[in-house]
Amino acid sequence: MKHYNSLNEIQADLSARTLSVPQLVSMYLKNIDEKNNELNALIEVYAEEALERAKLVQEKLDKGTAGKLAGMVISIKDNICYKGHQSSASSVILNGFESLFSATAVERMIAEDAIIIGRSNCDEFAMGASNETSVYGPVLNAKNHSKVSGGSSGGAAVSVQANMCLAALGSDTGGSVRQPASFCGLVGYKPSYGAISRWGLIAYASSFDIIGPITNSVKDTSLLFEVMSGPDGFDATACEKNIVVENQAEHKKMKIAYFKEAIESEGLESDVKEKTMAFIERLKAQGHEVSLVSFPYLDVLVPVYYTLTTAEASSNLSRFAGMHYGKRSELAKDLETTVKFSRTEGFGAEVKRRIMTGTFVLSSGYYDAYYSKAQKVRRLIKEYTDSLFTTYDFIVSPTSPTVAFGIGEKASNPLAMYLADIFTVHANIAGNPAISIPFGEDNSGMPIGIQLMAATGRDSQLLTFSEAITN
Repeated sequence: MKHYNSLNEIQADLSARTLSVPQLVSMYLKNIDEKNNELNALIEVYAEEALERAKLVQEKLDKGTAGKLAGMVISIKDNICYKGHQSSASSVILNGFESLFSATAVERMIAEDAIIIGRSNCDEFAMGASNETSVYGPVLNAKNHSKVSGGSSGGAAVSVQANMCLAALGSDTGGSVRQPASFCGLVGYKPSYGAISRWGLIAYASSFDIIGPITNSVKDTSLLFEVMSGPDGFDATACEKNIVVENQAEHKKMKIAYFKEAIESEGLESDVKEKTMAFIERLKAQGHEVSLVSFPYLDVLVPVYYTLTTAEASSNLSRFAGMHYGKRSELAKDLETTVKFSRTEGFGAEVKRRIMTGTFVLSSGYYDAYYSKAQKVRRLIKEYTDSLFTTYDFIVSPTSPTVAFGIGEKASNPLAMYLADIFTVHANIAGNPAISIPFGEDNSGMPIGIQLMAATGRDSQLLTFSEAITN
């Protein structure tokens, strides 16, 4: 099967009539049949539905009425709602749940004639950095099946990496789009907080969560972002204006910062550091001003992130109690045992760990010591980050301190797993847009990603610049 790397390539073949939309979908379905059983990226495939929709999109193309995403075949993460389809957040507790509505992001893609081919595997309730906490089992990296795909949107990333679809929708609470994109050699984008509506995204930590695309190209990322972004009456935190990404390349010389503490971090693998410095030298060669600056909060990013997100998770996941939908324990006899046993049986170990941690930091006697203090430090981080962007246009860093690690390598060490997010959580804590773009491989051939971050609300500038430097 031809491996399309962009919607432009697909639409060029559709226009030349060397390809039809049903043929395209059939090719992706064939690839899924050949690869998915081994990789475990998609947990449900909408084969008949996708083929029927392909026929309708082809009819629109023939009439000249097709939307801007005609030819875009996409997977959606299992925590993003799609009306009439199951959404389980890869958890037992939501087994069999069928969504009554579609996420705003999904509706907007469909309105522009995107075709959804299936739902992708993910860490349970998007809690994980390796896609090993899913009830459906781990997702294997298509580059090396002994390595993790990254998380929590690992299935989304591998569905694109293994050419099962052109693009994927994931969610990013602390790096869950960017880190798997980095591990799989793809582009992963985390928009400014509120740029894309959270309506229809099963909540993990509401003040951090955001939907984002995983693609082969920055251009496709920009297009998907533009389609999905904008105000939404169902989400009070959504932005107030529609966002348009500039089409022309950004040739202006930029001022870019990178952090001394990140480059000198003990956990940074030598190959990742080498590629990061090579990327910085490339930026300098292009005429950009790149400066080494200090970021004194690097060591507290992960503690702040996990204190606050677990607190929000403790609150958000209280709704899953075996009462209205999803799993209800067979041991249930009354209200108390229904909640107790359904949650005990329904949640996995990592989700339970985070719920209990969040309950602890919110509890009487510990609220001020942990939750309240973390909120204050979050404000300091945001203010310091905002001050940097009064001088610099972008901040560059590795996306992850390592390349994809071995399956099971960190599963028994939560702290080591949490530290995999050390460079990505910054953008979620402060609400900034950030993108991971592929930049070479390590000595073993595993992909390395570089992260660029911009000021809140400067999504268009970040995407335009990212496209310019990757062309």
